[in-house]
Amino acid sequence: MRLGTLLLVGALALAAVGCSDTAETTDADAKPSQSASGPDAGDKFLAKVHARQFESWAKSGPTDQELLMLPPEWCLELKDGHSVDHLLGDNASAYPIGPGWGTERPEAEELLMLGVTTHCPELREQVINEMQQAGLY
Repeated sequence: MRLGTLLLVGALALAAVGCSDTAETTDADAKPSQSASGPDAGDKFLAKVHARQFESWAKSGPTDQELLMLPPEWCLELKDGHSVDHLLGDNASAYPIGPGWGTERPEAEELLMLGVTTHCPELREQVINEMQQAGLY
């Protein structure tokens, strides 16, 4: 599912880049998208994650490639109406865990906030409200 989601996001990003090259653009087209998950979003996300130094990953942590796969999937799931608990709860397919590494739940919540902030900031308030209601934020 993650690979399919990543491929879909990549295809959409390429389509968006191709569309922006047209001669006729409207004011809405000329403004950069808040949710553009291009290289800048990924670079910002990785910089924030590296600066944070999560304790869960002290012995073994994810690669940058594994990290970069998470925010686009989270954004798509949130846009589809799924909750934070759906993303990070028991048996969640989008939980930040991989072979040989895992993320403690409080750090996973913080990682989710970093990803939402860089990749889909229009959903940040929704995630904060949901986390506050659950007593997580």
